[in-house]
Amino acid sequence: MHGAAITMTRNIRRVGVPATKRGRPNPAYQAAIHDRRAADALAAGEYASVTVDDPMALDPGDKITVLRQLRNDPLARLHSHHQIDEAQYMAGRCYQRDWERAERGARAIDPTKEAVDGGQLPEPLSDSQGKARIRLVQIERVLGRRTHRVVHAFLIDGWTMEDIAVKFFQRSGHRWANHYGKIIRDGLDELAVEYQLASK
Repeated sequence: MHGAAITMTRNIRRVGVPATKRGRPNPAYQAAIHDRRAADALAAGEYASVTVDDPMALDPGDKITVLRQLRNDPLARLHSHHQIDEAQYMAGRCYQRDWERAERGARAIDPTKEAVDGGQLPEPLSDSQGKARIRLVQIERVLGRRTHRVVHAFLIDGWTMEDIAVKFFQRSGHRWANHYGKIIRDGLDELAVEYQLASK
């Protein structure tokens, strides 16, 4: 009975994992197992392929190619079209992370509203939130008010160059979009220096 169980297990393994004549796993079957690409992408989406670190890698440094959603992510769109370099792209992501971290902190209490039983005081800022807020204040000082306004609208509000030209400055056309695109790229250069991703 014990021998029969072993034989059954071996047969299951043969059926489940095709092998070569020498008993090694079939390379074609292994490739099919690790194909984790999504096949149900939304028709309305905008996608571009990007190579990233494999989160399920057995060996350090393994990469996989994934689809990246570009809709509502103008930073990723610029990067996928090679209009900004890796340092500018990573600097933009660092700014977005700092903003998310800083915004996750305590909210101000409105003294004009009626007190509610069971209301709790907001939690104090964590060390990481405090550092993020300090960096954001420093970045605004380095970029200057106008450039910071444009870069913030691009990175946090998800506005395109055309949106910025029309909504902020009531200017339209390809020429103005290019103008504010240059301001965005210059701002990303400054962010790369501030986040120590590039030298001045």
